[in-house]
Amino acid sequence: MTASRGAIRVEVTRGGVVESVHDLDAVVVSAGGTVVDSWGDPDRAVLPRSSTKPIQAVPLVATGAADAFDLTDRELALACSSHNAEPDHVSAVVRWLELVGATPDDLECGAHPPLHEPAAVDLARSGAEPDASHSNCSGKHAGFLTVCRHEGVPFSGYLESSHPLQRDHITPALEEWCGIDLWDQVPSVDGCGIPVWEVPLARLAHGWARMGSGPAGSAEHRLLSAMRSEPFLVAGTGRACTRLIAESTGGSVVKTGAEGVYCGTVPDDGLGIALKARDGASRASGMAMEWILGTLGRMNEGHDDPVLNVAGTAVGTIRVAT
Repeated sequence: MTASRGAIRVEVTRGGVVESVHDLDAVVVSAGGTVVDSWGDPDRAVLPRSSTKPIQAVPLVATGAADAFDLTDRELALACSSHNAEPDHVSAVVRWLELVGATPDDLECGAHPPLHEPAAVDLARSGAEPDASHSNCSGKHAGFLTVCRHEGVPFSGYLESSHPLQRDHITPALEEWCGIDLWDQVPSVDGCGIPVWEVPLARLAHGWARMGSGPAGSAEHRLLSAMRSEPFLVAGTGRACTRLIAESTGGSVVKTGAEGVYCGTVPDDGLGIALKARDGASRASGMAMEWILGTLGRMNEGHDDPVLNVAGTAVGTIRVAT
């Protein structure tokens, strides 16, 4: 194991002034479990939030549910997504639900306006209220309902850790891929209502490295391939996940989570990445993930993110301090 360096520091500047700073813990791990590089505390336990969606989607493929309902890369990418609820996202989720005999009312993730501001404005102007299909997690939950339908278990209560979906499929997938035992944990509740378990960063990175090393045709390979094929459906307009998947090399796939968590894999190098902003700032986690991909030689052209004022003028930068 390499010695850990100090935390990654992301600076937010305005003009020539450093206005804010964010510190992040991060780790790069090989598929064999070796820590290749780290910053700050690589063993810090975190709530990974949506960064584990591809792992949570493995049962969708592994149980045969995806094939039973003839799901395409579009649905598999949505199962791993935290989407903007732009029209293409919402219509694809609704069509998927129809395939399994479900509706947005069966989704227990709750409703919120689209993350994409123009889509939220258009929805409000139409006079319609957002429903659960507009939740950024509706793709994941559509995948959950698909597994329930295929396995013959009820939709009702699928959020609960004791429900057969979570107990027999989703939680064991997290344990298997990250090499952890959750029997003595009481889960917290994620933003979309499902159980969220505490995982050390290094174990999270190892899980992602293993996902990226799956052979062609495996559940994990199909899911990551779908994310590469449909990066827009993973997130959407202006989102870091969509851009980083599209612009990085080495087959890289990344996925953000709330409160400044970000994970990814570089399959061609057999590596997994996990990081967490100590203050939960997503503007810092996205910048740090891009920087790490750059240090691995997997970003064609790294750049600082602009800070924009209300008029859209660039007035500063978000950058990694080196």
